Amino acid sequence: MGRTGLFLGHVLAVLPASLRRWRMHVQQLWFIGAMSLTIIMVSGLFVGLVLGLQYFQALNQFGASGALGTLTALSLYRELSPVVAALLFSGRAGTAITAELGLMRSTQQIEAMEMMAVDPVRHVVAPRFLAAALALPLLCVVFSAMAIMGAHWSAVLWLGLENGVYWSGMVGSVDFVDDLLGGVFKAFVFGLLIGLIAAFQGFNAHPTGEGVAQATTRTVIHSAIAVLAFDFVLTAFLM
Repeated sequence: MGRTGLFLGHVLAVLPASLRRWRMHVQQLWFIGAMSLTIIMVSGLFVGLVLGLQYFQALNQFGASGALGTLTALSLYRELSPVVAALLFSGRAGTAITAELGLMRSTQQIEAMEMMAVDPVRHVVAPRFLAAALALPLLCVVFSAMAIMGAHWSAVLWLGLENGVYWSGMVGSVDFVDDLLGGVFKAFVFGLLIGLIAAFQGFNAHPTGEGVAQATTRTVIHSAIAVLAFDFVLTAFLM
């Protein structure tokens, strides 16, 4: 924790200066965010399809199938979208950050930058850290939209729930600030955590192929635990 805290302090200290090279940040935002879009969209669609089936069967037993839109939206915005998107994001983008920085360590590119008095944290770590924090909230919104469409297909197009009932219940019960922005805030915190863990593991990876592989595995494990632990803390804080 001590080394990670010092690493985070170094990243935050050089972040303002790193923003001057905005092209690197845009490039990393594309690589980390846009390249994760496919898995987020496909996963969100299937999660929504399953939610539509499960919620309709459960609510229909009590004659409350009209609440399906409300239940789907609230569960996605408040909990499922930020957590599931973060876990998928750590598996795709977090491991990519660790592998890339670990490869730079094993090929001595980071040592070469230090010998030339170039701060590698400013030039290669800070852009990836910021890109992860900005990309995940956007991906969380995309995940929610695809899941809501998936639930609509299951409940309305397949099981026969009225289209107006599905949308009216959702619109009337979702609070923009508490529900939608609360979930986006969670995703932003998760993005910071995943970016920090992935960059720390890659930057400090043992400079061998096995060391990079172990660092990548640690990124997935540590990110998953951190996301679930902070989800509990943030949920209690936002209630």
